[in-house]
Amino acid sequence: MAHKKAGGSSKNGRDSNAKRRGVKRFGGHAVSAGEVIVRQKGTKFRAGEGVGLGRDFTLYAEKDGKVVFAERAITRFDGRRYERVFVSIA
Repeated sequence: MAHKKAGGSSKNGRDSNAKRRGVKRFGGHAVSAGEVIVRQKGTKFRAGEGVGLGRDFTLYAEKDGKVVFAERAITRFDGRRYERVFVSIA
């Protein structure tokens, strides 16, 4: 016989680990080569001059300098224009 009463059978109680995404170095911060600037899912931020894009879409500094965030208008092949944020090293 059971030595405990019914223990319940909830199907909840799971959660995934936090992925710690986000901007790690903000505009004006000094960075050295190899430092992570942004961890992201997809290209919310685009890589500009002096910034590399990792295979998991991480943006990192390719050279020493200061981080610059700038919005630029992109024209698509069908003529539509939209703005994207580019991260570069000055």
